[in-house]
Order: sequence, then C-alpha cells, then structure tokens
Amino acid sequence: MPQLTSNYVPPFLFRNGHFATIYSGIIRSVNGVVQKRERIILSDGDFLDLDWSDSPTITQKLVILLHGLEGDAQRPYITGSAKILNQNGYDTCAVNYRSCSGEPNKMYRSYHSGATEDLRDVIDHTLNTKNYTEIYLKGFSLGGNLLLKYLGEGNDIPKQLKGAVAVSVPCNLHDSCKQLLSPKNILYAIRFKGNLLTKLRQKQQLFPEKITDSDIKKIKTLKDFDDIYTSRAHGFRDAIDYYQKSSSLQFLPAILVPSLIINAKNDSFLGKECFPFKETEKNPSLYLETPTFGGHVGFWGKKNITYTEKRALDFFDSL
Repeated sequence: MPQLTSNYVPPFLFRNGHFATIYSGIIRSVNGVVQKRERIILSDGDFLDLDWSDSPTITQKLVILLHGLEGDAQRPYITGSAKILNQNGYDTCAVNYRSCSGEPNKMYRSYHSGATEDLRDVIDHTLNTKNYTEIYLKGFSLGGNLLLKYLGEGNDIPKQLKGAVAVSVPCNLHDSCKQLLSPKNILYAIRFKGNLLTKLRQKQQLFPEKITDSDIKKIKTLKDFDDIYTSRAHGFRDAIDYYQKSSSLQFLPAILVPSLIINAKNDSFLGKECFPFKETEKNPSLYLETPTFGGHVGFWGKKNITYTEKRALDFFDSL
C-alpha cells in the first residue's frame, strides 16, 4: 500500500520528539483499567504472565498487547491502549515478556526482539482456552518488531487473527541500535542499560556458571549487552547476527494480515532503515504512516488518549 497521509499535529511542546517520548514514558498515567493476571506455561517449560482486561460487554474480539524493551503490562502505553479498546468492545491481553512481570523467569534465556516462539504460545493458549472469533495484535517498539516478524516469517497464522498495529518499530535493529548509541540518545541508553544489567545480575545469581563478573564489567553499551548476553543466551553468534536475524524488515514482504506501522519522523530511536517505504509500497497488506511528530511511543492526544491509541482502534474497527 502507498504511504498513508497523517494528520497528527500536537500542541507545540509535544512537537519536540524528546519531550513527547519522556512525557509518555515517565509523566503520563492511566487510571481505571482492571487487570487480571494469568500465568501460562510455555512450550519449553518456562512461564509468562498475561494481564487481561475486559470489555464491559461480552465480546468475541481480543487485542493482544506487546510492550517494548524493559516494559511491562502496567506501562501507560499498554494500559492506555487497553482502556480505549475495552471501552469500545475489545478484551485485551497484555503480555509480560519473560522476566518482565516482577519475577525472574526460570531459564537463563529471557526475551528479545525476535522471540516469536513466545508470541506463538500466547496465541495458541488463547485459541485453546477462549472463544474469540477476532484476534488483533498491537505492539510497541520491540513488541512491534516482534509481531511483524511473527506475521511474516512463515508461521501458520490462525484464521481468527484479523489485523495488527505496530507503533514506533525498529524494523532494522542494527540501525536502531546505532541511533541509541549516538549522543542524542545517551540518557535513554543509560536507563535501558541500567535496567538490563540489574536483571543480568539476577541471572548471574541463578546461573553463576554462565555469566561472570568480568563479563558484566565488559558491558559498556547496549550493543555490548547484546554481544555478551542476548546473543549467547538465545543462540546467535553475536549482536550483529542477532540484529540481522531478528529484524522484521526482511519479513515484511510476506505479511498477508492487514498491518499498520506508525513511525514518527522525529523518533530519535529510528534511523532511515526503520522506515520501510519500499516494502509497504509492494505489499497490499501493509500500511505505513509516518507522522512528522510523535517521538518514540509518544503521540500525545487530548483527554489522555494518544493519537496511536485512537488510530489503532479505528484501524481494527475498519477490518
């Protein structure tokens, strides 16, 4: 599909990408969402915690929500999405990736941008235990890359899966990593690295034979973390191999489910390789919207409803 024209123009302050990003991630709060937690056992014996929130009326429509790097199902961009979807006749299932629900997962491995096996397990569990006739996916950042990879890498997509929305997607992980390592993003990178190292030290206590103090001391950047932990724990040769094999960009041509990608032009986490203009032009199932403003998972909107929350609802309703 050709690129979609965006009409998103926020107030002046929120046109600054960094302000939009920080406001959404740190300042914004969402109230009124009641979540019920369910723990499921994955194919490899590990567990995931799912946080469900229901429409006030009985529905056969479900949206599975996927958070970003070091997020969880209580982040405002997840609960904000759940709130508007619940109010409009959709149940939601917010996935907490391995080690992201407040409790370390059992295995040395954790989650990563291409771990679609866990998403498959969530979808299979939903189909086996619920009666939804319409299932949709909505993912943010890492979660957006994850769902796009799932849709295009050759999985047996169930007939109930009707559509997807991916917001602020690092379609090319190496390109996004280079952006995060640049001076403009140093504060974000420090925050991400600190959270990741805290969890890695927890892993070290459980698996002292697999990660040493000297290994941890070598981690100066996010790429170092992916070289020393992510790649080794998940079967990749190194960080570059992980980025190449897990980037969703290469899988976009094969997506057959209607999917909307929304990437802001002033998203400091995304380089030019994260804007898949060519791929979307050649695939009638893909829609790409690139607003001038929005930052990274920002997109401020009136009444505490972000532009992408309203946009996703409209997209799902149209399918």
